[in-house]
Amino acid sequence: MPAHRRAAVAALTALAPVSWGTTYVVTTEFLPPERPLFAALVRALPAGLLLLAVARVLPRGAWWWKAAVLGALNIGAFFPLLFLSAYRLPGGLAAVVGSVGPLLVLGLSALLLGRRPALRDVLAGAAAGLGVSMVVLKAAGGLDALGVAAAFASTASMSAGTVLTQKWGRPEGVGPLALTGWQLTAGGLLIAPLAFLAEGAPPALDAGAAGGYAYLTLVNTAVAYCLWFRGIGRLTATQAMLLGPLSPLTAAVLGWAVLGESLTALQLAGMALAFGATVAGQLRGPSAGPARSRLAPHDPAPAALPGQRLPAPRIGAGPHRRRPSPVPPVEVRREGPGRGRR
Repeated sequence: MPAHRRAAVAALTALAPVSWGTTYVVTTEFLPPERPLFAALVRALPAGLLLLAVARVLPRGAWWWKAAVLGALNIGAFFPLLFLSAYRLPGGLAAVVGSVGPLLVLGLSALLLGRRPALRDVLAGAAAGLGVSMVVLKAAGGLDALGVAAAFASTASMSAGTVLTQKWGRPEGVGPLALTGWQLTAGGLLIAPLAFLAEGAPPALDAGAAGGYAYLTLVNTAVAYCLWFRGIGRLTATQAMLLGPLSPLTAAVLGWAVLGESLTALQLAGMALAFGATVAGQLRGPSAGPARSRLAPHDPAPAALPGQRLPAPRIGAGPHRRRPSPVPPVEVRREGPGRGRR
């Protein structure tokens, strides 16, 4: 892929984590409190059903269980674990634990895709994690073992789903809309019983809450995940996960601009470090072109032996095939004593 096209794909994919970074402001300003599973359900299931209605394509064959696995990893397990960690961990520690995602993707890519991690990617992932830590980590509060475990499990779930999404790709003739709809629907169906068992009936909604849930469903989930899964099909899994730090960075900027939170010099330095690591993770050398054939297209044809018939030449047997000209077979006759050319 040319460098300019790769940059355009990365920029479009980056809109997904930027959108996810707005979740905190929308949740705190518009949504009912203490209903994380209901928010996860509203984000996943309606968006999935909407995309299924638009794409009008259902899984076939092995893709029934593949879509269920991807939906469980990317949505069904990721959303509840993420909300659980956010409620139990102080000061953005969940985002710090989540910033190890690029390093997990490097390890899973080596295990499942056979790709040995490059030193540049390891350094970029470590720098991104350090930068996010400088932005969101605060000294107040203690650690909660369950919260830390949930944060790490949510990151591992999303990392595994990202690598498997790239490993399995998409079935022929299926676009990002359908693939995203399958996963969101499967994940939403997993979240639904948990939400009703843990939180009971849906809360009453005012206009602000209805608008907030509509934004989370349409923009924050349906559009954002379509961009994300489309990008995974064109970028490496490591490049995609190195876009993840844009989510806590966006949340920090919105907290400063909308909620009036202050940004220290250390946080600004961390933002610059994390953003630089994200950009560096998208840089790749020019890809090698397809290997040329060992036989040049103008290599001479073998000469005919006396008495041998040569078949008509096959013109255009390569990728630029055209119909062969009607060339009759050539007969070579030996001219000896008492034998002339006819």
